[in-house]
Amino acid sequence: MNRREFTRVALAGLGMQAIPLMADESTGYTRANTDWLAKCRYGIGVHWTAQTVPRHGEPLPFQRAVDAFNLKAFVGQVRDAGADYVLFTAAHALQMLPAPHPVIDRLLPGRTCKRDLIGELADALAAHGLPLLVYWNHSCNGRDDPEWRKAVGYDGQDKTVLARNLMEIVAWMGERYGRKIKAWWFDSSYSLDPRGPHNSVTTDMTGFQFPWDRFTAAAKTGCPSRLVTYNAGVAQTYLYTAHQDYWAGELVNLKTPATSRYLNNGLQWFGWTCLDYRGWVHSKRNTEVPQPLYPDDEVIACVRSCNAHQAPMTFNIGIYQDGTMAPVSVEQLRRLGASLKT
Repeated sequence: MNRREFTRVALAGLGMQAIPLMADESTGYTRANTDWLAKCRYGIGVHWTAQTVPRHGEPLPFQRAVDAFNLKAFVGQVRDAGADYVLFTAAHALQMLPAPHPVIDRLLPGRTCKRDLIGELADALAAHGLPLLVYWNHSCNGRDDPEWRKAVGYDGQDKTVLARNLMEIVAWMGERYGRKIKAWWFDSSYSLDPRGPHNSVTTDMTGFQFPWDRFTAAAKTGCPSRLVTYNAGVAQTYLYTAHQDYWAGELVNLKTPATSRYLNNGLQWFGWTCLDYRGWVHSKRNTEVPQPLYPDDEVIACVRSCNAHQAPMTFNIGIYQDGTMAPVSVEQLRRLGASLKT
């Protein structure tokens, strides 16, 4: 199946009410190979978003901040930290993308950029053999971005419009970046589907079941081997669909390292927790990113335990608007990497 056919199939059938999916083998979904991810020791996640501020002074408008992002310095810090991959946030509370995107432009102009920071980052990391994983949030959460939730169709009566728009967004990115995006990390599933352990839906979803299987197909446009996961909340293993490949693994501490490569639901184990600031996004002006939350021995013990089971651990590091990460946190990960070699 070529890329255009893959996208067409992914977006087909939205005129009919979707049938709720069961998390079992009856779906016929074949999970993508996660061997490359299982070989990774630890990675860096960053929430560099439209809400990120500099260490000192007034923040730049988002588009100017994207232009000013110091990619060379960022990648240099990633390498200094010894990370095996980067999980980069493309959009979070606000649907502001650090790259061009015609679908978003059509829905709500002024939310994209001329500079393709996502593509540049993927290329810069690939030059050092480092994969790029991309976090994306639909940004329809409460009152975070009311203008966007209206534009994308979250507040509309016909929710097939919402689903189609969201799938077109990720399918276009999948086609554009191809193998440059090795995996998606999709957040806020609980704002689209009330069935899970958390329910933050703030619109009328009566009679509509979000089509997760077709969304996964759309997310794999351009690269069928690309991994997909849906976050169900902190430490939750609930499956909105069996059509995903690895566990989102949002964690709040280091107390639950992996005990096997796969969860009971069959997903590859993956962890992501904050190394320094628990709020994920450095959004408080004229402040420093806090010191690391854990001593070296706890971080090392957690990662060693995970790696013993072919499970990678991801650390969210505070990052400033210019693209530089908290030096103390980077240094702690450098020590982690050195320790894992002994």
